[in-house]
Amino acid sequence: MKESVYEQVRQTALKAKAASESLALIDAEQRNRAMRAMAQALRQDEEAILEANARDMEAGRASGMTEALLDRLELTAPRIQAMACALEDLANLPDPVGRVIEERTITCDLLLRKQSCPLGVVAMVYEARPNVTVDAAGICLKTANACVLRGGSQALHSNLALVASMRRAAAESGIPQDAICAIDTTDRSATDALMSLHGIVDVLIPRGGAGLIRHCVDNAKVPVIETGTGNCHIYIHRTADLTRALNILVNAKTQRTGVCNACESVLIDRECADRVLPALVATLAQCGVLIHGDDACQRACQQAGLAEGAQYTAATPQDWGREYLAKEISVRLVEDCQEAIAHINRFGTHHSECIVCDETTSEGASAIEAFFAGVDAACVYANASTRFSDGGCFGLGAEIGISTQKVHVRGPFALEALTTYKYLITGTGQVRP
Repeated sequence: MKESVYEQVRQTALKAKAASESLALIDAEQRNRAMRAMAQALRQDEEAILEANARDMEAGRASGMTEALLDRLELTAPRIQAMACALEDLANLPDPVGRVIEERTITCDLLLRKQSCPLGVVAMVYEARPNVTVDAAGICLKTANACVLRGGSQALHSNLALVASMRRAAAESGIPQDAICAIDTTDRSATDALMSLHGIVDVLIPRGGAGLIRHCVDNAKVPVIETGTGNCHIYIHRTADLTRALNILVNAKTQRTGVCNACESVLIDRECADRVLPALVATLAQCGVLIHGDDACQRACQQAGLAEGAQYTAATPQDWGREYLAKEISVRLVEDCQEAIAHINRFGTHHSECIVCDETTSEGASAIEAFFAGVDAACVYANASTRFSDGGCFGLGAEIGISTQKVHVRGPFALEALTTYKYLITGTGQVRP
Protein backbone atom coordinates (compact mmCIF):
# COMPACT_ATOMS: atom_id res chain seq x y z
CA MET A 1 0.00 0.00 0.00
CA LYS A 2 1.34 3.44 -0.89
CA GLU A 3 2.15 5.34 2.30
CA SER A 4 0.94 8.69 0.96
CA VAL A 5 -2.41 7.21 -0.09
CA TYR A 6 -2.81 5.46 3.25
CA GLU A 7 -2.16 8.68 5.15
CA GLN A 8 -4.53 10.63 2.92
CA VAL A 9 -7.32 8.14 3.57
CA ARG A 10 -6.52 7.99 7.28
CA GLN A 11 -6.69 11.77 7.63
CA THR A 12 -10.03 11.84 5.82
CA ALA A 13 -11.40 9.14 8.12
CA LEU A 14 -10.12 10.98 11.20
CA LYS A 15 -12.03 14.09 10.08
CA ALA A 16 -15.14 11.94 9.77
CA LYS A 17 -14.47 10.49 13.22
CA ALA A 18 -14.32 13.97 14.76
CA ALA A 19 -17.48 14.96 12.92
CA SER A 20 -19.31 11.85 14.16
CA GLU A 21 -18.69 12.86 17.76
CA SER A 22 -20.27 16.26 17.14
CA LEU A 23 -23.05 14.78 15.03
CA ALA A 24 -24.15 12.50 17.87
CA LEU A 25 -25.12 15.62 19.86
CA ILE A 26 -27.21 17.22 17.09
CA ASP A 27 -30.94 16.68 17.38
CA ALA A 28 -33.14 15.04 14.77
CA GLU A 29 -34.87 18.25 13.72
CA GLN A 30 -31.60 19.86 12.68
CA ARG A 31 -30.46 16.74 10.84
CA ASN A 32 -33.79 16.64 8.98
CA ARG A 33 -33.44 20.30 8.00
CA ALA A 34 -29.98 19.51 6.64
CA MET A 35 -31.31 16.65 4.53
CA ARG A 36 -33.99 18.87 3.04
CA ALA A 37 -31.33 21.49 2.31
CA MET A 38 -29.17 18.84 0.65
CA ALA A 39 -32.10 17.83 -1.54
CA GLN A 40 -32.61 21.41 -2.64
CA ALA A 41 -28.88 21.82 -3.30
CA LEU A 42 -28.92 18.83 -5.67
CA ARG A 43 -31.74 20.45 -7.63
CA GLN A 44 -29.96 23.79 -7.74
CA ASP A 45 -26.66 22.20 -8.79
CA GLU A 46 -28.27 19.97 -11.41
CA GLU A 47 -26.40 21.49 -14.35
CA ALA A 48 -22.97 21.11 -12.73
CA ILE A 49 -23.78 17.55 -11.62
CA LEU A 50 -24.90 16.56 -15.12
CA GLU A 51 -21.76 18.09 -16.63
CA ALA A 52 -19.60 16.06 -14.24
CA ASN A 53 -21.57 12.92 -15.06
CA ALA A 54 -21.19 13.55 -18.79
CA ARG A 55 -17.40 13.39 -18.33
CA ASP A 56 -17.73 10.04 -16.59
CA MET A 57 -20.13 8.72 -19.23
CA GLU A 58 -17.81 9.76 -22.05
CA ALA A 59 -14.88 8.00 -20.38
CA GLY A 60 -17.03 4.93 -19.71
CA ARG A 61 -18.06 4.60 -23.35
CA ALA A 62 -14.46 5.08 -24.48
CA SER A 63 -13.32 2.29 -22.15
CA GLY A 64 -15.94 -0.15 -23.46
CA MET A 65 -18.20 -0.15 -20.41
CA THR A 66 -21.27 -2.35 -20.93
CA GLU A 67 -24.70 -0.83 -21.46
CA ALA A 68 -25.87 -2.19 -18.10
CA LEU A 69 -23.01 -0.47 -16.28
CA LEU A 70 -23.50 2.72 -18.26
CA ASP A 71 -27.13 2.67 -17.16
CA ARG A 72 -26.00 2.48 -13.54
CA LEU A 73 -23.54 5.31 -14.08
CA GLU A 74 -25.80 7.70 -15.95
CA LEU A 75 -27.46 10.63 -14.21
CA THR A 76 -30.40 12.47 -15.73
CA ALA A 77 -32.56 15.30 -14.49
CA PRO A 78 -35.28 12.84 -13.38
CA ARG A 79 -32.70 10.69 -11.55
CA ILE A 80 -31.32 13.73 -9.72
CA GLN A 81 -34.86 14.68 -8.82
CA ALA A 82 -35.46 11.15 -7.53
CA MET A 83 -32.33 11.33 -5.37
CA ALA A 84 -33.47 14.66 -3.96
CA CYS A 85 -36.92 13.27 -3.21
CA ALA A 86 -35.31 10.28 -1.48
CA LEU A 87 -33.49 12.64 0.87
CA GLU A 88 -36.75 14.42 1.65
CA ASP A 89 -38.48 11.11 2.24
CA LEU A 90 -35.73 10.19 4.69
CA ALA A 91 -36.18 13.47 6.52
CA ASN A 92 -39.87 12.65 6.99
CA LEU A 93 -39.21 9.25 8.57
CA PRO A 94 -39.18 8.78 12.36
CA ASP A 95 -35.84 9.34 14.07
CA PRO A 96 -34.06 5.98 14.47
CA VAL A 97 -31.66 7.39 17.07
CA GLY A 98 -32.56 7.62 20.74
CA ARG A 99 -35.35 5.03 20.59
CA VAL A 100 -35.92 3.27 23.89
CA ILE A 101 -35.84 -0.38 22.85
CA GLU A 102 -36.33 -1.75 26.34
CA GLU A 103 -36.85 -0.28 29.79
CA ARG A 104 -37.04 -2.17 33.10
CA THR A 105 -35.95 -2.16 36.71
CA ILE A 106 -33.06 -4.46 37.59
CA THR A 107 -31.28 -5.43 40.79
CA CYS A 108 -31.16 -2.88 43.62
CA ASP A 109 -33.92 -0.83 41.94
CA LEU A 110 -31.67 0.44 39.16
CA LEU A 111 -33.54 1.72 36.07
CA LEU A 112 -32.11 0.17 32.90
CA ARG A 113 -32.86 1.51 29.43
CA LYS A 114 -31.65 -0.01 26.17
CA GLN A 115 -31.48 2.88 23.69
CA SER A 116 -30.52 3.10 20.02
CA CYS A 117 -27.47 5.16 19.08
CA PRO A 118 -25.26 5.77 16.01
CA LEU A 119 -22.51 3.40 14.93
CA GLY A 120 -20.07 6.27 14.41
CA VAL A 121 -18.16 6.24 11.12
CA VAL A 122 -19.63 4.28 8.21
CA ALA A 123 -17.37 3.62 5.21
CA MET A 124 -18.92 2.79 1.86
CA VAL A 125 -16.97 1.16 -0.98
CA TYR A 126 -18.93 0.93 -4.21
CA GLU A 127 -18.62 0.96 -7.97
CA ALA A 128 -20.10 3.16 -10.71
CA ARG A 129 -23.39 4.01 -8.94
CA PRO A 130 -23.61 7.76 -8.20
CA ASN A 131 -27.02 7.33 -6.59
CA VAL A 132 -25.30 5.35 -3.83
CA THR A 133 -23.38 8.51 -2.94
CA VAL A 134 -26.59 10.36 -2.12
CA ASP A 135 -28.36 7.42 -0.51
CA ALA A 136 -25.40 6.68 1.76
CA ALA A 137 -24.91 10.30 2.79
CA GLY A 138 -28.59 10.72 3.55
CA ILE A 139 -29.00 7.50 5.50
CA CYS A 140 -25.86 8.16 7.50
CA LEU A 141 -26.95 11.68 8.38
CA LYS A 142 -30.43 10.47 9.36
CA THR A 143 -28.80 7.99 11.76
CA ALA A 144 -26.27 10.56 13.04
CA ASN A 145 -23.35 8.67 11.53
CA ALA A 146 -20.50 10.26 9.61
CA CYS A 147 -19.67 8.62 6.29
CA VAL A 148 -16.55 8.10 4.24
CA LEU A 149 -17.45 7.37 0.63
CA ARG A 150 -15.14 5.49 -1.72
CA GLY A 151 -16.90 5.37 -5.08
CA GLY A 152 -15.59 3.72 -8.22
CA SER A 153 -13.13 5.61 -10.38
CA GLN A 154 -15.59 5.44 -13.32
CA ALA A 155 -17.94 7.77 -11.40
CA LEU A 156 -15.32 10.02 -9.80
CA HIS A 157 -16.48 13.34 -11.25
CA SER A 158 -20.14 12.56 -10.59
CA ASN A 159 -19.51 11.53 -7.00
CA LEU A 160 -17.34 14.53 -6.18
CA ALA A 161 -19.94 16.91 -7.62
CA LEU A 162 -22.69 15.29 -5.54
CA VAL A 163 -20.59 15.32 -2.38
CA ALA A 164 -19.60 18.96 -2.84
CA SER A 165 -23.24 19.95 -3.18
CA MET A 166 -24.33 18.01 -0.10
CA ARG A 167 -21.40 19.11 2.06
CA ARG A 168 -22.13 22.75 1.33
CA ALA A 169 -25.81 22.40 2.18
CA ALA A 170 -25.09 20.39 5.33
CA ALA A 171 -22.59 22.97 6.60
CA GLU A 172 -25.05 25.81 5.96
CA SER A 173 -27.53 23.89 8.11
CA GLY A 174 -25.14 23.62 11.04
CA ILE A 175 -23.95 20.07 10.38
CA PRO A 176 -20.18 19.39 10.54
CA GLN A 177 -19.02 19.44 6.93
CA ASP A 178 -16.87 16.38 7.45
CA ALA A 179 -19.91 14.31 8.35
CA ILE A 180 -19.88 13.62 4.60
CA CYS A 181 -16.40 12.77 3.31
CA ALA A 182 -15.27 11.34 -0.02
CA ILE A 183 -12.02 9.70 -1.06
CA ASP A 184 -10.98 11.68 -4.13
CA THR A 185 -8.08 9.55 -5.34
CA THR A 186 -8.50 6.88 -8.01
CA ASP A 187 -5.59 4.89 -6.58
CA ARG A 188 -6.91 1.38 -5.86
CA SER A 189 -4.87 1.13 -2.68
CA ALA A 190 -7.24 3.66 -1.11
CA THR A 191 -9.81 0.91 -0.67
CA ASP A 192 -7.34 -1.28 1.23
CA ALA A 193 -6.36 1.70 3.33
CA LEU A 194 -9.96 2.44 4.26
CA MET A 195 -10.74 -1.13 5.28
CA SER A 196 -7.65 -1.27 7.49
CA LEU A 197 -8.64 1.61 9.79
CA HIS A 198 -9.62 -0.37 12.85
CA GLY A 199 -10.58 1.99 15.65
CA ILE A 200 -11.48 4.81 13.25
CA VAL A 201 -14.00 3.22 10.87
CA ASP A 202 -16.80 1.44 12.73
CA VAL A 203 -18.31 -0.50 9.83
CA LEU A 204 -17.52 -1.05 6.14
CA ILE A 205 -20.25 -1.64 3.55
CA PRO A 206 -19.16 -2.79 0.08
CA ARG A 207 -21.58 -2.52 -2.84
CA GLY A 208 -20.62 -3.85 -6.23
CA GLY A 209 -19.52 -6.97 -8.03
CA ALA A 210 -18.59 -10.27 -6.45
CA GLY A 211 -14.86 -9.51 -6.71
CA LEU A 212 -15.09 -6.25 -4.79
CA ILE A 213 -17.29 -7.74 -2.08
CA ARG A 214 -15.10 -10.81 -1.63
CA HIS A 215 -11.97 -8.64 -1.45
CA CYS A 216 -13.51 -6.55 1.33
CA VAL A 217 -14.78 -9.55 3.29
CA ASP A 218 -11.42 -11.33 3.04
CA ASN A 219 -9.18 -8.36 3.83
CA ALA A 220 -11.03 -5.86 6.01
CA LYS A 221 -9.83 -5.25 9.54
CA VAL A 222 -13.09 -3.52 10.42
CA PRO A 223 -16.57 -5.09 10.64
CA VAL A 224 -18.23 -5.61 7.25
CA ILE A 225 -21.89 -5.72 6.26
CA GLU A 226 -21.78 -7.90 3.17
CA THR A 227 -24.06 -6.83 0.34
CA GLY A 228 -24.24 -9.78 -1.98
CA THR A 229 -24.45 -10.36 -5.68
CA GLY A 230 -27.81 -11.43 -7.05
CA ASN A 231 -28.15 -14.73 -8.87
CA CYS A 232 -31.94 -14.54 -8.45
CA HIS A 233 -34.24 -17.35 -9.65
CA ILE A 234 -37.82 -17.60 -10.81
CA TYR A 235 -39.23 -21.09 -10.37
CA ILE A 236 -42.32 -21.85 -12.47
CA HIS A 237 -44.36 -24.49 -10.68
CA ARG A 238 -46.55 -26.95 -12.59
CA THR A 239 -49.69 -25.10 -11.43
CA ALA A 240 -48.51 -21.69 -12.65
CA ASP A 241 -50.62 -19.54 -14.94
CA LEU A 242 -48.53 -18.96 -18.07
CA THR A 243 -49.45 -15.29 -18.54
CA ARG A 244 -48.68 -14.49 -14.92
CA ALA A 245 -45.36 -16.33 -15.09
CA LEU A 246 -44.25 -14.54 -18.26
CA ASN A 247 -45.25 -11.11 -16.94
CA ILE A 248 -43.25 -11.65 -13.76
CA LEU A 249 -40.26 -13.04 -15.67
CA VAL A 250 -40.13 -10.19 -18.20
CA ASN A 251 -40.28 -7.61 -15.44
CA ALA A 252 -37.70 -9.35 -13.28
CA LYS A 253 -35.28 -9.86 -16.17
CA THR A 254 -35.67 -6.82 -18.40
CA GLN A 255 -36.93 -3.82 -16.44
CA ARG A 256 -33.34 -3.12 -15.37
CA THR A 257 -30.82 -5.78 -16.24
CA GLY A 258 -27.83 -4.36 -14.40
CA VAL A 259 -29.21 -4.57 -10.86
CA CYS A 260 -28.73 -7.20 -8.19
CA ASN A 261 -32.45 -8.03 -7.85
CA ALA A 262 -32.91 -8.86 -11.55
CA CYS A 263 -33.72 -12.48 -12.42
CA GLU A 264 -30.75 -14.42 -13.78
CA SER A 265 -32.10 -17.99 -13.85
CA VAL A 266 -35.41 -19.75 -14.56
CA LEU A 267 -36.41 -23.18 -13.28
CA ILE A 268 -39.45 -24.94 -14.76
CA ASP A 269 -41.26 -28.05 -13.59
CA ARG A 270 -40.75 -30.77 -16.18
CA GLU A 271 -44.45 -31.64 -16.01
CA CYS A 272 -45.46 -28.24 -17.44
CA ALA A 273 -42.50 -27.75 -19.78
CA ASP A 274 -44.47 -28.49 -22.98
CA ARG A 275 -47.00 -25.83 -21.98
CA VAL A 276 -44.50 -23.22 -20.75
CA LEU A 277 -41.26 -23.52 -22.72
CA PRO A 278 -42.42 -22.52 -26.25
CA ALA A 279 -43.97 -19.25 -25.07
CA LEU A 280 -41.15 -18.60 -22.60
CA VAL A 281 -38.29 -18.87 -25.10
CA ALA A 282 -40.22 -16.87 -27.70
CA THR A 283 -40.91 -14.10 -25.18
CA LEU A 284 -37.31 -13.95 -24.01
CA ALA A 285 -36.11 -13.81 -27.61
CA GLN A 286 -38.52 -10.96 -28.37
CA CYS A 287 -37.04 -9.08 -25.42
CA GLY A 288 -33.52 -9.60 -26.78
CA VAL A 289 -32.48 -11.94 -23.97
CA LEU A 290 -29.82 -14.55 -24.78
CA ILE A 291 -30.92 -17.92 -23.38
CA HIS A 292 -28.42 -20.35 -21.82
CA GLY A 293 -30.52 -23.49 -21.81
CA ASP A 294 -30.38 -27.13 -20.82
CA ASP A 295 -31.13 -29.79 -23.43
CA ALA A 296 -34.91 -29.46 -23.24
CA CYS A 297 -34.72 -25.68 -23.43
CA GLN A 298 -32.43 -25.84 -26.45
CA ARG A 299 -34.89 -28.13 -28.24
CA ALA A 300 -37.66 -25.65 -27.55
CA CYS A 301 -35.49 -22.85 -28.94
CA GLN A 302 -34.81 -24.86 -32.09
CA GLN A 303 -38.52 -25.60 -32.58
CA ALA A 304 -39.29 -21.89 -32.11
CA GLY A 305 -36.85 -21.06 -34.92
CA LEU A 306 -34.39 -19.16 -32.72
CA ALA A 307 -30.85 -18.66 -33.94
CA GLU A 308 -28.25 -20.72 -32.10
CA GLY A 309 -25.45 -18.54 -30.77
CA ALA A 310 -27.36 -15.30 -31.31
CA GLN A 311 -30.54 -16.07 -29.36
CA TYR A 312 -29.73 -19.22 -27.42
CA THR A 313 -26.79 -21.37 -26.46
CA ALA A 314 -26.03 -24.47 -24.40
CA ALA A 315 -25.79 -23.79 -20.69
CA THR A 316 -22.51 -24.67 -19.02
CA PRO A 317 -22.19 -25.70 -15.35
CA GLN A 318 -20.95 -22.18 -14.64
CA ASP A 319 -24.17 -20.65 -15.98
CA TRP A 320 -26.25 -21.95 -13.09
CA GLY A 321 -24.39 -19.72 -10.65
CA ARG A 322 -23.75 -16.70 -12.87
CA GLU A 323 -24.95 -13.13 -12.27
CA TYR A 324 -25.15 -11.84 -15.84
CA LEU A 325 -26.16 -8.22 -15.21
CA ALA A 326 -27.09 -8.22 -18.89
CA LYS A 327 -29.80 -9.50 -21.23
CA GLU A 328 -28.84 -13.11 -20.63
CA ILE A 329 -30.53 -15.81 -18.58
CA SER A 330 -30.16 -19.51 -17.77
CA VAL A 331 -33.12 -21.91 -18.11
CA ARG A 332 -33.35 -25.41 -16.66
CA LEU A 333 -36.03 -28.03 -16.05
CA VAL A 334 -36.50 -29.60 -12.60
CA GLU A 335 -38.61 -32.51 -11.44
CA ASP A 336 -40.45 -30.78 -8.63
CA CYS A 337 -40.39 -28.10 -5.95
CA GLN A 338 -37.83 -29.94 -3.83
CA GLU A 339 -35.37 -30.11 -6.72
CA ALA A 340 -35.96 -26.42 -7.41
CA ILE A 341 -35.22 -25.56 -3.78
CA ALA A 342 -32.07 -27.70 -3.80
CA HIS A 343 -30.86 -26.05 -7.03
CA ILE A 344 -31.48 -22.55 -5.66
CA ASN A 345 -29.73 -23.26 -2.37
CA ARG A 346 -26.74 -24.65 -4.25
CA PHE A 347 -26.35 -22.01 -6.95
CA GLY A 348 -28.14 -18.96 -5.57
CA THR A 349 -26.53 -16.07 -3.73
CA HIS A 350 -29.10 -15.87 -0.90
CA HIS A 351 -30.55 -12.68 -2.36
CA SER A 352 -34.07 -12.92 -3.83
CA GLU A 353 -35.94 -16.00 -5.09
CA CYS A 354 -39.47 -16.43 -6.49
CA ILE A 355 -41.98 -19.21 -7.03
CA VAL A 356 -44.83 -18.73 -9.52
CA CYS A 357 -47.80 -21.01 -8.97
CA ASP A 358 -51.57 -21.12 -8.51
CA GLU A 359 -51.98 -20.28 -4.85
CA THR A 360 -55.72 -21.07 -4.98
CA THR A 361 -55.06 -24.80 -5.35
CA SER A 362 -53.94 -27.01 -2.50
CA GLU A 363 -50.92 -28.13 -4.53
CA GLY A 364 -49.87 -24.55 -5.26
CA ALA A 365 -50.41 -23.44 -1.68
CA SER A 366 -48.33 -26.37 -0.44
CA ALA A 367 -45.57 -25.48 -2.92
CA ILE A 368 -45.45 -21.91 -1.60
CA GLU A 369 -45.24 -23.18 1.97
CA ALA A 370 -42.39 -25.54 1.07
CA PHE A 371 -40.60 -22.85 -0.97
CA PHE A 372 -40.83 -20.28 1.82
CA ALA A 373 -39.57 -22.79 4.37
CA GLY A 374 -36.82 -24.35 2.28
CA VAL A 375 -35.20 -21.54 0.28
CA ASP A 376 -32.22 -19.91 2.02
CA ALA A 377 -32.43 -16.30 0.86
CA ALA A 378 -32.95 -12.84 2.30
CA CYS A 379 -36.12 -12.28 0.24
CA VAL A 380 -38.42 -15.11 -0.87
CA TYR A 381 -41.39 -14.31 -3.13
CA ALA A 382 -44.54 -16.05 -4.24
CA ASN A 383 -46.06 -14.68 -7.46
CA ALA A 384 -44.19 -11.36 -7.53
CA SER A 385 -41.12 -10.00 -9.29
CA THR A 386 -37.78 -10.12 -7.51
CA ARG A 387 -37.37 -6.48 -8.52
CA PHE A 388 -39.30 -5.54 -5.37
CA SER A 389 -36.25 -6.32 -3.23
CA ASP A 390 -35.54 -2.68 -2.53
CA GLY A 391 -35.49 -0.48 0.54
CA GLY A 392 -37.96 1.95 -0.99
CA CYS A 393 -40.41 -0.81 -1.87
CA PHE A 394 -40.06 -2.25 1.62
CA GLY A 395 -40.86 1.12 3.19
CA LEU A 396 -37.39 1.58 4.62
CA GLY A 397 -36.55 4.81 2.79
CA ALA A 398 -33.53 5.01 0.53
CA GLU A 399 -31.67 1.76 1.15
CA ILE A 400 -27.96 1.53 1.68
CA GLY A 401 -27.72 -2.03 0.41
CA ILE A 402 -29.20 -5.51 0.31
CA SER A 403 -27.46 -7.84 2.72
CA THR A 404 -27.17 -11.55 1.98
CA GLN A 405 -25.54 -12.37 5.30
CA LYS A 406 -27.39 -13.57 8.38
CA VAL A 407 -25.72 -11.67 11.22
CA HIS A 408 -26.80 -8.14 12.21
CA VAL A 409 -28.93 -7.41 9.14
CA ARG A 410 -30.44 -9.29 6.19
CA GLY A 411 -32.16 -8.14 3.01
CA PRO A 412 -32.72 -4.47 2.10
CA PHE A 413 -31.40 -2.38 4.94
CA ALA A 414 -31.38 1.28 5.82
CA LEU A 415 -31.81 3.21 9.02
CA GLU A 416 -32.09 0.67 11.82
CA ALA A 417 -29.15 -1.32 10.44
CA LEU A 418 -26.89 1.71 10.93
CA THR A 419 -27.69 2.03 14.59
CA THR A 420 -26.50 0.05 17.56
CA TYR A 421 -27.57 0.43 21.17
CA LYS A 422 -26.23 1.16 24.57
CA TYR A 423 -27.51 0.50 28.08
CA LEU A 424 -28.31 3.54 30.20
CA ILE A 425 -28.52 2.75 33.91
CA THR A 426 -29.89 5.28 36.39
CA GLY A 427 -29.55 4.90 40.13
CA THR A 428 -30.01 6.87 43.34
CA GLY A 429 -26.70 6.03 44.95
CA GLN A 430 -26.81 2.22 44.89
CA VAL A 431 -23.66 0.18 45.40
CA ARG A 432 -23.39 -3.51 44.65
CA PRO A 433 -23.67 -5.64 47.79
